[in-house]
Amino acid sequence: MKTNLLSTFMFAFMAISIVGCKNNQNHEAEVEEAKEAAVAQGEVMEYMVDTTASVIEWEGSKPTGTHTGTIKLAEGTFSANDSLVESGSFKIDMVTIDVTDLEGDDKQNLEAHLKGTVEGKEGDFFNIMEYPHATFEVTGITEENGQKMMEGNLTIKDQTKNISFPINIDRSGDEINITSEEFVIDRTQWNVNYGSKSVFDNLGNNFISDDIQLKLDIKATKA
Repeated sequence: MKTNLLSTFMFAFMAISIVGCKNNQNHEAEVEEAKEAAVAQGEVMEYMVDTTASVIEWEGSKPTGTHTGTIKLAEGTFSANDSLVESGSFKIDMVTIDVTDLEGDDKQNLEAHLKGTVEGKEGDFFNIMEYPHATFEVTGITEENGQKMMEGNLTIKDQTKNISFPINIDRSGDEINITSEEFVIDRTQWNVNYGSKSVFDNLGNNFISDDIQLKLDIKATKA
C-alpha cells in the first residue's frame, strides 16, 4: 500500500509548482540551453527575498491521481528600477519539499522518497544530501501580448536549462511581489526520470507524468 503511494508520484520543485498534464489553461514553459545572466543597468534598488513569506507551489500527477505541495526559498535578491525588475537570483531549499495532500506516514514516506533520504532510492528524484538547493537566475524580462514573461536559468541537481513563464510584478512602497501564472515544466529536461513513460518502456499505466505544474509567489523588501 505504502509502496504504491510512493511510486504514485514525481516532483516537488523546485521548481518549482504544480498539474502534471499539459492543457490549454497552463503555460508550458519554453526550455532552452542556459543563457547569460541579466545585469542591471543604471540606478536600481536592491530587494532581499523574504524567505518566510515566499513559496513555490507544485502539483504532479499519474493516471490514478495527483499530489500537491510546496517548496520554500533559502535566499534571493532582485535589482529593480522604477518600472522593471532587471536582474536577480534565488536559491530553492529542496530540503523543505512538503507534500500537502497527505498526512501521517503516507506524507512522510512520500517526502522522504522525493528528497532521496530513503536508502537505495537516493537518486529517484532530488537527492537532497548531494543537491540541497536548486537555483534560478534571471536572464531577462520581456513582454508578449501585454503579458510580462520572466526568463531565467533553472538548475536542478546538475542540469541547467533556460525557461520562460508569465509573471505579474506588484510594487508597494519598499516591497515588491513577483507572482507567476501557473506554468508547466518537463522534469526529464533536468534528468528527473523516475517513472517516466518517455524514458522507460513497459511501464503501462504505472507511470508518472513528465509534467510538473508550478506557481511562484515571491515577496521581497528593499534592502
